[in-house]
Amino acid sequence: MKNWPYPRVAAHRGGGTLAPENTLAGFCVGAGFGHTMVEFDAKLSADNIAFLLHDDTVERTSNGRGAAAQLRYAQIAAFDAGSWCDPRFEGEHMPTLAEAAQCCREEGLAANVEIKPCPGREVETGRIVGGETARLWRTPGRGEAAQPLLSSFSFEALAAARDAAPDLPRGLLVERVPDDWREQTAALGCVSLHASDRYLDEALVRRIKDAGLFILAYTVNDLERARLLVSWGVDTVCTDRIDLIGPHALDG
Repeated sequence: MKNWPYPRVAAHRGGGTLAPENTLAGFCVGAGFGHTMVEFDAKLSADNIAFLLHDDTVERTSNGRGAAAQLRYAQIAAFDAGSWCDPRFEGEHMPTLAEAAQCCREEGLAANVEIKPCPGREVETGRIVGGETARLWRTPGRGEAAQPLLSSFSFEALAAARDAAPDLPRGLLVERVPDDWREQTAALGCVSLHASDRYLDEALVRRIKDAGLFILAYTVNDLERARLLVSWGVDTVCTDRIDLIGPHALDG
């Protein structure tokens, strides 16, 4: 990938802190602020349906109980995944990856699909989410949104996604950039490195860029910090504050 086709700002988990995370309502809130890229988490239900959820369990972001890996998707879909955030989102559900793809097409959103496997399900989650993403995003959306960008903290999941969807761009997700970042990103054929902004500095950003990689920094909620990161060469910042760091706040 010679050029980075993604915007300067990505809406974290769809709508940042202004909507229930990893829901279609969140995507629409992000798009309503003018954002053109959303980041979200995808994992597998017990019956291997790819759906959106960050945690290994459903308690924090729904009225359900249990481990995602032990629940069938029909059970998961019945949970209210919106009221915990705000009563006006009552009835929102945890969507399938297919529903997320459709919403991205309708709203003209580029997608950073974070592969978030439950423990012990790294390879199958990478394989299924990677393959499904390639299939679901085959038809361009409104505005010809860029290809979805796959990322994961799990080397095994991202390797499986690479094998299942070799044509999709990949980014290695880390908190603190490890000493062997060059070897890991090369082994996975990554185009980007996604790192916590807390551990980035100008010299490190320069080394990563000089190696030919793009950089996404997360989760950046301070506008001045975001501007500083971009001045260092960071390509995209992922933010919860989609209202404060607007879609064009880092242009120029």
